[in-house]
Amino acid sequence: MATLRGLGRNGGVRGGGSRGGGFPYMVAILVFCSVLAPLVFFVGRGVRVGDKSAFASSADTQYLDWRERMELLHVRSLFSKEVIEDIKANTNDLGPFSLDHFRRNLSPSWKIVGVDTQDENTIATDENLADPVKDAVDGGHEVLKDDPPGLVDSPEKAIRRRLREKKREKRAVELIKQDEETIVKLENAAFERSKSVDSAVLGKYSIWRKENDYENSDSTVRLMRDQMIMARVYTSIAELKNKSDLLQELQLRLKESQRALSDVSTDADLPPSAPEKLRAMGHVLSKAKEQLYDCKLVTGKLRAMLQSADDQVRSLKKQSTFLSQLAAKTIPNGIHCLSMRLTIDYYLLEPEKRKFPRSENLENPKLYHYALFSDNVLAASVVVNSTVRNAKDPSKHVFHLVTDKLNFGAMNMWFLINPPGKATIHVENVDEFKWLNSSYCPVLRQLESAAMKEFYFKADHPTTLSNGASNLKYRNPKYLSMLNHLRFYLPEVYPKLDKILFLDDDIVVQKDLTGLWSVDLHGKVNGAVETCGQSFHRFDKYLNFSNPHISRNFDPNACGWAYGMNVFDLKEWKKKDITGIYHKWQNMNEDRALWKLGTLPPGLITFYGLTHPLDKSWHVLGLGYNPSIDKAEIEKAAVVHYNGNMKPWLEIAMTKYRSYWTKYIKYDHPYLRNCKLTE
Repeated sequence: MATLRGLGRNGGVRGGGSRGGGFPYMVAILVFCSVLAPLVFFVGRGVRVGDKSAFASSADTQYLDWRERMELLHVRSLFSKEVIEDIKANTNDLGPFSLDHFRRNLSPSWKIVGVDTQDENTIATDENLADPVKDAVDGGHEVLKDDPPGLVDSPEKAIRRRLREKKREKRAVELIKQDEETIVKLENAAFERSKSVDSAVLGKYSIWRKENDYENSDSTVRLMRDQMIMARVYTSIAELKNKSDLLQELQLRLKESQRALSDVSTDADLPPSAPEKLRAMGHVLSKAKEQLYDCKLVTGKLRAMLQSADDQVRSLKKQSTFLSQLAAKTIPNGIHCLSMRLTIDYYLLEPEKRKFPRSENLENPKLYHYALFSDNVLAASVVVNSTVRNAKDPSKHVFHLVTDKLNFGAMNMWFLINPPGKATIHVENVDEFKWLNSSYCPVLRQLESAAMKEFYFKADHPTTLSNGASNLKYRNPKYLSMLNHLRFYLPEVYPKLDKILFLDDDIVVQKDLTGLWSVDLHGKVNGAVETCGQSFHRFDKYLNFSNPHISRNFDPNACGWAYGMNVFDLKEWKKKDITGIYHKWQNMNEDRALWKLGTLPPGLITFYGLTHPLDKSWHVLGLGYNPSIDKAEIEKAAVVHYNGNMKPWLEIAMTKYRSYWTKYIKYDHPYLRNCKLTE
């Protein structure tokens, strides 16, 4: 079979197997595209090439323009007789000439240098099967659907382009996967790290500060602090590289920035000279970067500083938690002063002036009785004042206040000179309850034991900061006071009452509470607001369910409830022997294996299955630890509870909630002024 290699100079195309034959190959392609297409058109229509009479007499002559006619006349000068005969033979055998067939059956002299024809055809076939992008084949060129109009590639270029595109797509997928994996790792690391961060914010250093309401209120402060960090980095590098002049300049600017910042936290607090110091520091940092910058050194120094800062944060976190626990235990000087002054004045009174009026109401079961156990005069006065002020008929309310021997005189004196209007009040001393002794009360017996004294008072016991704040939390002195455990003996303290409302001294009453006495408890003993969410404040948070006594008798997912405002049916209490149930479990917990110290865990156990849930609007909790309580929810509540360490009478109190408490205190009172108690 004749090939294009045999064409002479007039044909303009020669075969070649070396790199030097690239130009003749391109010429052959151009001739192929310009000549073969009209040739195929004529052959497909049955016109025999080389027969001029057939062309002249053909019925199709009228459809051909003069360009096509001229190209057909010159075909004989371009192709040899053997090539034309081969085309004619293929046309006769296969019908209209197929360019796909021609491309796949090239003569050996048409093979492209470095590409195997059979492999190329195989790849093209596979591509056609796997990739639906191919649209058409025209003149030996492949047209892709994604190509712009008029842009075509040769078969081998199309194959190579597809391969490149597939590699790019594969690489893009790999990069995206790597990025996603990296992001997931970073997110997981950040999440794990956030677990160790204490979200509690204390006092004035808190998220609700006024200056934090304005975006970028401390941008200059932050920039200066960032400059100081980089200055410390370059200072250490300058010292390492013996750049004494630059070292002195960096140290000087660093001291100036430190003096300018001092305790400043916002831009408004910066001195007028701060912008000048900012520019000066920027200038020296720019100079240091030109002379000292070394990526490896700078990265190492920053990493070391970050590790040091992280260690400091952990240490300060422990210290903050320790101090907050310590502050929660202490009594402010002003309240201590108030108690002492009231005590002195009480014992200077004549005995007949120490009695409260309306003592006949103390045992009248038709009135509304409150039990309040406290050793804090100011806190107790807020509870009584807020209840009386919001009561529709104060004359029907009776307050039973129990305190310890140390504060007995102060409590009496305060309410003698500040009587609660028409309401009735009575103050008792817990140390005078003769029936409350170690032979009857398991808690008293345990508190007097050597093991408990060692737990609380031994010097080498792990109560220090290095051992964490959790141990300190459960060594709170309130757990040593029987005022905290007296709530389990209400029928013994008030034997002639049928119902009583128990109030903690860290609550504020905002509405009339008389409706609580008409709540149907459905045969239950305790009426309380439940505190559990999806998994928060359930039984497993308070009790040790690894102990078989606990796991056999209680549901770990049972909902907890709040002490602080509880309605107790004392008749049902006596029928069900609630105090006996409490004694049983308290005896079993002598080694603190069932729960740690406190009154809520034994309360959950004692009243298990005997608590009726009250509507949540009666009692809103968390004002002593949760900064994100909805204001509308607080104002709607009948009672708000400052449970937590941030009590409203302490300096660490949350300022956004303190006004609900302070509005029931008269700070112009002579005793409060003398003790420097201010709002």
